[in-house]
Amino acid sequence: MSTVGEVETQFLRIGSPGHPFVLESGETLPEVTLAYETYGTLSEGRDNAILVFHALSGSAHAAGLNARGPGSALWTDECHVGWWDGFVGPGKCIDTDRYFVICANYLGSCYGSTGPASTDPRTGRPYGSTFPDVTVGDIVRSQVHLLDHLGVDKLLAVMGGSMGGLMAQDLAARFPERVDLVVPICSGLRVPILTRLLIFEQIFALQEDPSFHRGDYYDKPDKPLQGLVLARMISHKTFVHLEVMEERARGLIVQADSDLKGYRMRHRIESYILHQGKKFAKRFDANSYVKILTAWQTFDMAKQHGQGDRQAAYQRSADAGHHYLIFTVDSDVCFWPEEQAEIVDVLKSLGIDHHYFTVHSDKGHDSFLIEPDLYGPFFSSTLDRELIRRRELSRRAGKRVSFMPEI
Repeated sequence: MSTVGEVETQFLRIGSPGHPFVLESGETLPEVTLAYETYGTLSEGRDNAILVFHALSGSAHAAGLNARGPGSALWTDECHVGWWDGFVGPGKCIDTDRYFVICANYLGSCYGSTGPASTDPRTGRPYGSTFPDVTVGDIVRSQVHLLDHLGVDKLLAVMGGSMGGLMAQDLAARFPERVDLVVPICSGLRVPILTRLLIFEQIFALQEDPSFHRGDYYDKPDKPLQGLVLARMISHKTFVHLEVMEERARGLIVQADSDLKGYRMRHRIESYILHQGKKFAKRFDANSYVKILTAWQTFDMAKQHGQGDRQAAYQRSADAGHHYLIFTVDSDVCFWPEEQAEIVDVLKSLGIDHHYFTVHSDKGHDSFLIEPDLYGPFFSSTLDRELIRRRELSRRAGKRVSFMPEI
């Protein structure tokens, strides 16, 4: 049960036609809207803020109940309860009685932030195919504008699971002075070959749907739903451990007359995976899925922050005195445990303070979304320790310290 209660989506507008948001590609957006939510209260000393980056198809709605959402038709019942509600809230492992938690929807997504379905102010029509590619860096930079708006000069922590962990690492490298604790969960520092293939398969499924119309389908009666269904079927089997998937697929085989003409499903797992794809197609936009997948496909810490050298990519974290908290799930086949080990090897080589935990779970990649008891003790103790350390340093420096209750 949610302890946060009802929340509302908030919006921040960045840029203007005279001062557009410039992407890493050099292309521009005349203005950008970010949808976001916050939980808890920013302390007087502004020292208790945590930025949470969501995963691939997530939203700004991390905790609480939000039935209205950002006002999108894609905001289905599945979206109403925050995707990290078991982790964020009063008395939970990310305790909003102590911390000010921020979560924003990605630039390029479809849950309130500017994306392909948004209206281009220059034409009065949806961007569609004209929406430029965005990078992990573009998404991070847009959210740093949000930190400025909220008056957060330096985060206590930046956290993110899956693709959100890529964002967390990018922020630490790009803005090392703006964070102390970096928490990538089930993430990596590059895109391995198998992952590249899986991403490409999903993009191909979407763009080859006859209803995709090169991205200009918003005014068409048919939408690229079949492409979305297939893309999600491709990816879903990497999110959930196969044994758990088989356990969940214990219902009846359900096949509509319009499904798989000429083939009858013979196993419940087929019906299960098709159901997952159809459910996803009701709540996400095909163009946004392509744009975010493309941002993932182009991520590489070494190339983007170290001129091809991994150690150089994390040198700014070493210089800033960052502390890393790395989580791996032993049954993860989306971001394999070897990917987190690569991050840890670099941190060790540079002497960067870090803790590395392996979570033993049969839930696979989705563990970080649904098993707070396995992560909570490490989250809460590390956050508490980091806040105490920060306040002690501020006290010694003679700076104003928060009057919030001490931990």
